[in-house]
Amino acid sequence: MTEQSFTLTSHLARAARALVETSATTTGQGADLTRGQVRDFERGRIDLTAEQRLALQHSLEELGAVFLADDATVGAGSGVGVRLKFSAEKSRRIDTWEGEGGPVYEDDV
Repeated sequence: MTEQSFTLTSHLARAARALVETSATTTGQGADLTRGQVRDFERGRIDLTAEQRLALQHSLEELGAVFLADDATVGAGSGVGVRLKFSAEKSRRIDTWEGEGGPVYEDDV
C-alpha cells in the first residue's frame, strides 16, 4: 500500500517488523538503513525523512507486511494498522523454506 495519505509511524514500523518476524538488520538492508536507525525510529528516538520512511515501508511490505490506511467509511475504530500478507498456513509453509538458497531477488535472465 503506497497512498499519499498514509505515513509510516514508529509504532506501525515496530508492529510490522514483529509480525513478519525479522531483524532490524534485515529490515534495514531493504531500506538502506542501519540496524540502529531502524530500532531508533521504532522507539521514537529519531525521525526519518519521507524517503527513508517510504523505503522502510517498502522493505516491510516485501517481507510480508500489509499496511492499512485509515478508512472513515468503515466506522469508528477503523484507524491505520498492519497485518500479514499471507495466511497462517501459507506462512507456515514459507517458514520451511528458511535457508533454502538465501533471500529471493528479482531474476532478469
